[in-house]
Amino acid sequence: MMTTQGFLGFGIVLAEAKAPIFDPSRQQTCSMHRRFDRQYRHHAGKFNDGDSMSLKNHFALMARYNQWMNTKIYDASSRLGEPGLHADKGAFFKSVFGTLNHLMSGDRIWLKRFADHPAAFRALEPVRPLPHPYSLAQPLFGDFESLRTARSTTDAVILALAAEATEADYAQHLTYANSTGQVFVDAFGPLMQHFFNHQTHHRGQVSTLLSQAGIDVGVTDLVALMRQRAA
Repeated sequence: MMTTQGFLGFGIVLAEAKAPIFDPSRQQTCSMHRRFDRQYRHHAGKFNDGDSMSLKNHFALMARYNQWMNTKIYDASSRLGEPGLHADKGAFFKSVFGTLNHLMSGDRIWLKRFADHPAAFRALEPVRPLPHPYSLAQPLFGDFESLRTARSTTDAVILALAAEATEADYAQHLTYANSTGQVFVDAFGPLMQHFFNHQTHHRGQVSTLLSQAGIDVGVTDLVALMRQRAA
């Protein structure tokens, strides 16, 4: 499988290993891909009331997916109990709780950066007075239910931000500093994509830890959410 360094630092799959010169299954596979593409465009059209997949529509969809998946992840994680949530399983942030906490820290850091956007988004008013995490592993809450409540509140803020931001806002550049004081200037649109990509990356880690514990998160496909809302 061939990979490349993906958008803003995440590895993505470019293509699978080259297929044999003759493969009878390829015609069927291509046909399946064409059917999926038609189905995707059909559902996307219904989902977006006929609009094209603009950045605004795309990030509104990502915000809904974020909320949908976080609800699934937290519902599944709650079955572990506090000892199981905090058990060190050798993950990058050690435990299920540690990984979920990291996601909250990362989201808060980025949302506070987004609050400095020239558009001064009203949706981010609840974020502005919050303390800035000093690290990506900083414990924000001591127990699962407090973290869950904050997650729900944050996801509502993200939905409101996606509803408020415009195409012009996504084209504007944002100046921000990282934890070491390095200053960067990037377009807001790619930063939002990084924001959602980071969430998906770490939810995948939590999903693996839960699977190892015998807990099934359920369907996680984006297209499943699109079909659910289009029905």
